[in-house]
Amino acid sequence: MISLKINGVRRQFNGDPNMPLLWYVRDELGLTGTKFGCGMALCGACTVHLDGKAVRGCVTPVSAAHGKGVTTIEGLDPKGNHPVQRAWRAHNVPQCGYCQSGQIMQAAALLAENPDPSDQQIIGVMAGNICRCGTYQRIFAAVRAAAQEV
Repeated sequence: MISLKINGVRRQFNGDPNMPLLWYVRDELGLTGTKFGCGMALCGACTVHLDGKAVRGCVTPVSAAHGKGVTTIEGLDPKGNHPVQRAWRAHNVPQCGYCQSGQIMQAAALLAENPDPSDQQIIGVMAGNICRCGTYQRIFAAVRAAAQEV
């Protein structure tokens, strides 16, 4: 049995320990804010936090979360008022919106670890998250603005 916390709620998982964390949060728990993109950890749409670190849920097995805390976009701030979420709205980042939960989770993990990142650090960390609409300038501006609040 795998014991873990999802968004602060203790959970028990009796299924396949190799099931991707993405499918557990989406299919088993109904937390559909975390998206499936590529299934190979290349696009970042499935980014969640595992004990505060950004990981790709599509390649992280549920067993890797045993005894740990997982935060999805739904748990980052239930009212959508995390500094990164506020900056995302202020800078009108989303177009289609599909990648946004992964982008936000990646940015939030960056700022939790480094509240005053350089421009190159922001670019480097966010480079693993793909935005098919190409809103990279707005993403960068939002991360920079959120860093002022953290």
